[in-house]
Amino acid sequence: MKIWQAVLAIPTGKVACYGQVADLSGLPGSARLVGKVLAALPINGQYGQTVPWYRVINAQGRISFAAGSENFARQRDLLQAEQVLAIGARIKLKDFQ
Repeated sequence: MKIWQAVLAIPTGKVACYGQVADLSGLPGSARLVGKVLAALPINGQYGQTVPWYRVINAQGRISFAAGSENFARQRDLLQAEQVLAIGARIKLKDFQ
């Protein structure tokens, strides 16, 4: 629940890295746990529609899904709908973090 709350705190049009979400959740060093928790969100359920999981990217400023996959395209499209510019898989952290 702490992880979900941290993700909910990411403003529209901004992104955060998995490690930042872990730190904000009081779980420093648990970036992988953040990824696992977000991967387990019921996308079509109550929380999947309200927790903006797509605002969480890796520390290199990249979408973590494989380029060309359905999940990659979905995350990129959701970010672009919030005016977050993704060039390929990369997001400029200095502009959107």
